[in-house]
Amino acid sequence: MKVHFVGAAKVVTGSCYLLEANGKKILVDCGLYQGNRRLKERNYNQFTFDVKEIDHCLLTHAHTDHTGLVPKLYRDGYRGPVLTTKATVELCKIMLPDSGHIQEMEVERKNRKRTRAGAPPLTPIYTADEATECTQYFQGIEYNQTIQLFPGIEVIYHDAGHILGSAMIEVRVTEGDKLYKIVFSGDIGNKNQPFIQDPSCVPDMEYIVMESTYGDRLHEDTSDRMERLKNIINATYNRGGNLVIPSFAIERTQDLLYYINLLNDSKQIPPINVYVDSPLAVAATGIFEKSLPYFDDETRELIRKGENPFNLPRLHLTQSVQESIGLNEVSRSIIISASGMADAGRIKHHLKHNLWRPEATVLFVGYQAEGTLGRRLVEGEKQVTIHGEEIAVKAHIENIDGFSAHADQQGLLEWVACTGAKAKGIILIHGEPEAQAVLAEKIKAQSGIEPMIPVLGETFEWVDTGIKRIAPSPEMIAEDEALTREHPTVSQNTRQTQQPQLKRHQPTHAEVNKALMKLRGRIKDMMAKDQHEQDMNAVLEDLQAMTDLVETKIHHGRQK
Repeated sequence: MKVHFVGAAKVVTGSCYLLEANGKKILVDCGLYQGNRRLKERNYNQFTFDVKEIDHCLLTHAHTDHTGLVPKLYRDGYRGPVLTTKATVELCKIMLPDSGHIQEMEVERKNRKRTRAGAPPLTPIYTADEATECTQYFQGIEYNQTIQLFPGIEVIYHDAGHILGSAMIEVRVTEGDKLYKIVFSGDIGNKNQPFIQDPSCVPDMEYIVMESTYGDRLHEDTSDRMERLKNIINATYNRGGNLVIPSFAIERTQDLLYYINLLNDSKQIPPINVYVDSPLAVAATGIFEKSLPYFDDETRELIRKGENPFNLPRLHLTQSVQESIGLNEVSRSIIISASGMADAGRIKHHLKHNLWRPEATVLFVGYQAEGTLGRRLVEGEKQVTIHGEEIAVKAHIENIDGFSAHADQQGLLEWVACTGAKAKGIILIHGEPEAQAVLAEKIKAQSGIEPMIPVLGETFEWVDTGIKRIAPSPEMIAEDEALTREHPTVSQNTRQTQQPQLKRHQPTHAEVNKALMKLRGRIKDMMAKDQHEQDMNAVLEDLQAMTDLVETKIHHGRQK
């Protein structure tokens, strides 16, 4: 048995893992990369495996960083089935075409600039129509149902408690006289979320492939996050501004409506208009309202009493572009719009119209991946570029981690304790390096098992002596190192656990000047190359990225 880590290695997006066993190749997730330019470029690359050799595809849940490249899989020739929960099938039927539409719109906007610059046009990774067409191959199953994919290969889907229909995938592989039990965690849910069940324990797993998104931090508890949400709504309303909330269309938007409804019913906030400006979120809310079997006991009891958790007074669901544009004129309102990391979709327009207003607030309620607009705003940037226009950041920027649908460090450790009591190996994926380093130390202290952290393209092979690690190709090693150099951040927790280092060499002025001259030369070479290729957009983006880095150093200083 082998597992190839072809995505989400040392990063939070782009989940994709290739399992080989008994002569079959099974893909677990096939997600889009989100974040900085280098990460997004991976979406346009050829798959590192032969698509036509894949026998089956398994999906953990509907978020696009786990499903967003499935249409590309079919575009490149895959015609096998996609197995996932019934709720995920329904959500993918709306999410994937929406993803294709966003890509078409983004490419159309970029091509207008490229045409004026004389550059060749770009093509979208896939279209909305192609995404719709591929969903005909999706097959829905229930939780806790044993499915034999092939002789000697069985899978069981367990409730991950992350979003509606999310799953952990237990895989049982029999090769000869050996039985391997491995679980792919998907995204492990945060406990006590509205609507859905808490994450399942999958006992007796020998090998665990688990996410590590919040491996280095803890969430606020429910009472704290509700108090903060109330205070942010009231303060923004009293200033006369809008509260703009970038939010994932699935789960997070519905959770926010639930909490705002609670605050409204208890009269802790003033009567306020709430706009959900995302056709995808509107469609997803409709799916939620028909998903009673997936809900937790509390939500079922509310519905049994005739109470609709989505029946919020002054709630407006906007569908058309004209309705969305009309929100430019509103004030003292809450605007919830996708995407949650502010990287695409209608939310960018609302940020463009509200970030410069000191009376407004932008509230982030989920993880912001490295390189996204959301991450830059959370980290304090005072000027950002949206659709080619420089926008001053004068609005209040707030962040409440407690609304995250991901388990925090404590939740991850609790899940390892119940799932991995008999584990022989733990593998950390879907996390940034600093979060993985901290979580690995915590897991080792708790269980005595030292987790393994694969790099992009690495292969783990199960042999008689344990797991054999096979290095990726030189090209993939170079790509992974380049990404690490681009974002060499280390969290405070990680720095505290590192061993004391030797005193560093104190450079001379001559060495600094030499390094500066070398940098100037490399920038000149880069600009000459891009200009020769008539890619002025690339020149501008690269220069802006370097300027942003320098400005960040000036404003915030270097980490000591």
